[in-house]
Amino acid sequence: MEAIPAVDLKGGRCVRLRQGRMDDETVFSDDPVAMAKRWADLGAQRLHVVDLDGAVQGRPANAAVIAAICRALEIPVQLGGGVRDLAGLAATLELGVDRVILGTLAARQPEVALEAVERFPGRVVIGIDARDGKVAVSGWLETSELDYLEAAKRFDAPGVAAIVFTDISRDGMHSGPNLESTARLCAHVSRPVIAAGGVHDMADVRRMLAMAPLGLAGFITGRAIYEGSLDLAEALAACAAA
Repeated sequence: MEAIPAVDLKGGRCVRLRQGRMDDETVFSDDPVAMAKRWADLGAQRLHVVDLDGAVQGRPANAAVIAAICRALEIPVQLGGGVRDLAGLAATLELGVDRVILGTLAARQPEVALEAVERFPGRVVIGIDARDGKVAVSGWLETSELDYLEAAKRFDAPGVAAIVFTDISRDGMHSGPNLESTARLCAHVSRPVIAAGGVHDMADVRRMLAMAPLGLAGFITGRAIYEGSLDLAEALAACAAA
């Protein structure tokens, strides 16, 4: 199982939001590249980057910073936020990104997202961001009527690298991950599932590790490692031992 640190970009800085609210941010660094290197130096095997501005604007907005992060690291980077078409996907991969997360595009134009999977097998991750079980889009500003399980089942295809599931109500809140919804998702798809939102401490990490037999391949952690309630090195060691 992977413990994946997150670097969220807003205005070129490294920030964390609460429940995805753009007006409720905490700035943790003016140097996202240095922050990314910090997590890599601790032993992270993958970095999760979110272009928050891009997610809201509907187009990549922090390309220069993303490219700099990719150049600075030897570990793969997966990126979400602002990729809404095939041209944007191709351009993002050219920045040096290993995998691109499609959320809004997958929800609104699943046929285009499936075409992306066919063109770039193993390099597309499907993002399922849910609020009360319904998929949210456009940087979580809009909530659709699409059930998160139905959305995930659309993309249970061999070329999909993984499905990232975020419970928006838990994101940045130190409230613990939504284990029940995550387990339900794992039971409905054969693709690897990565959980995001709510991981607070090592007790949560152990709960995540116990779900590995269900198909949980990893979890993303952000605010917890920035504020110190979770030691990333300890989490990485626990994952390696398991």
